[in-house]
Amino acid sequence: MKRVAIFLLPLLFLAIVYTIAKISAFAITATPISSLEASELRQKALDAGFRPIPTDPKKLLHLINTPNNPLNAAKVQLGKELYFDPTLSKDGTISCASCHNLDAGGDDGLPTAIGYKHHRNPHHLNSPTVLNAALQKFQFWDGRAKSVEEQAAGPIQAPFEMASTPDEVVRKVAASSHYTKLFKKAFGDNAITFDRITKAIGAYERTLLTPARFDKFLEGNLTALNEKERRGLELFINVGCKACHFGRSIGGLLIQKFPMNPYNFSIYPKFGIHGSKYYFKEIAIDPNVTANPYPFKDLGHYYGKNDAQRFKVPILRNITKTAPYFHNGSVKDLKEAIRIMAKYQRNIDLDKDQIEAIEAFLGSLEGEIVDFNLSEFS
Repeated sequence: MKRVAIFLLPLLFLAIVYTIAKISAFAITATPISSLEASELRQKALDAGFRPIPTDPKKLLHLINTPNNPLNAAKVQLGKELYFDPTLSKDGTISCASCHNLDAGGDDGLPTAIGYKHHRNPHHLNSPTVLNAALQKFQFWDGRAKSVEEQAAGPIQAPFEMASTPDEVVRKVAASSHYTKLFKKAFGDNAITFDRITKAIGAYERTLLTPARFDKFLEGNLTALNEKERRGLELFINVGCKACHFGRSIGGLLIQKFPMNPYNFSIYPKFGIHGSKYYFKEIAIDPNVTANPYPFKDLGHYYGKNDAQRFKVPILRNITKTAPYFHNGSVKDLKEAIRIMAKYQRNIDLDKDQIEAIEAFLGSLEGEIVDFNLSEFS
């Protein structure tokens, strides 16, 4: 009898804990959710670390300018021409715009980049957006570059992208009398170097900012977001997405582990969120759990910085235009990406309405590229 009692005690304890958790969940979910007023939500968003892309031209210029690459009108124009010029690639067929289409969210819409002689990225890496990339602290999926100027040098030389060399690029650019004139205007003399080429491209990329309706909301236009979008924003904050996706870029400022919660066991607890409160849902039993490092196909076998499954947090601006998602482009649907992030990063199972609300909020991050007057850089 003693042995039976000893065996039953842990089960009894678990049953009591389970019952208490379910009672608590019932009490939480039975409480009506009272949404914040728009003004309160705006303040909550600012307190969470969101910042608007300014509309004032002087503030915009101050935001994107850098002492390491001072902007001027000629440099931005030069960078724009270089950005769209396929002659920078080895075979003259691929430009920066080939993988970063400004009319399609700033990426190529493909699961993985296709470069020189139709080579695919060996790690099946998805092309990140170039839009608002200048606002990031880190570039590339592993965050190895710290500026758009540094990043611009990478794809030009990658054998599976543009497959060129600094010397080849300089030789081609220097052969153009048009470019020679532009370099003199941009830099003060005729010297053409690979460093100046990447600085010019970086200067142009710094102007590729896309203010959105969310920025108007942050600046005080309380009607810029509709009710569903505001509900999605509040959920985005309450779930904890803002812990990594914050700032003006709403991403790109951290290197983060993914997934945080890999769910490697067949039995695990499921949690939900109601308003701002977390609650226990149920015990899930999933016999199909595997040791796969990601909650999607491990295409390319890429594991981020130091092979530790640490990645640059992606920018969420224009996310509705940049499918497929994640580092290897394995997920086509934004709703599924939201579900995965909530479950595997925040340990929360969102319901259909919650996912759709967050998706609606993310739609408010769509914006058009700022139409800079180049005279502003003079």
